[in-house]
Amino acid sequence: MTLAEAIGSLGVALLLVAFALNLFGVLGRRSRAYQSINGLGAGLACYASWLIGFVPFVILEGVWALVAVSALVQAPPE
Repeated sequence: MTLAEAIGSLGVALLLVAFALNLFGVLGRRSRAYQSINGLGAGLACYASWLIGFVPFVILEGVWALVAVSALVQAPPE
């Protein structure tokens, strides 16, 4: 496994964990924990996509990370 694959796999795993925790009602979509996991996962996936030169996913994951960080900044304190 290459470094890019490892980073990308970790990023995608975090995105899926956040999704599952939200889906099963463990984390609300406005919670800081949910947005943090989402932002970190998307950021890692974006970086991995950059490493392999796959621009469509760089854009997708980059925007996803920016939206998650924006929601994190706006989230009320828990």
